Amino acid sequence: MAASNGLPKSASPQSAASLRAEIERTRAELATSVSALREEVAVAADWRQWVRRHPHACIGAAFVVGFWLGSRR
Repeated sequence: MAASNGLPKSASPQSAASLRAEIERTRAELATSVSALREEVAVAADWRQWVRRHPHACIGAAFVVGFWLGSRR
C-alpha cells in the first residue's frame, strides 16, 4: 500500500539532514536552470541577433510594415 507521499510504506525513512541536503541540492539545480533559461530568453528576444542572423528577412519585414503604415489613412 502506498503512503500519502507516493512512496511505499516499506521504504526506509530518510534522516532530516539528508532531506535538507536533497532540498539544497535541488534548490541549487533550480537556480542554475533558471539562470540558463533567462540567458536563452534574452538571446532569443534580442532584435540585434535577429537582424544579424536574418538581415534580408528583417529588411523585407521593415519594408512591408512601412508600406502598410504609409498606405493607411
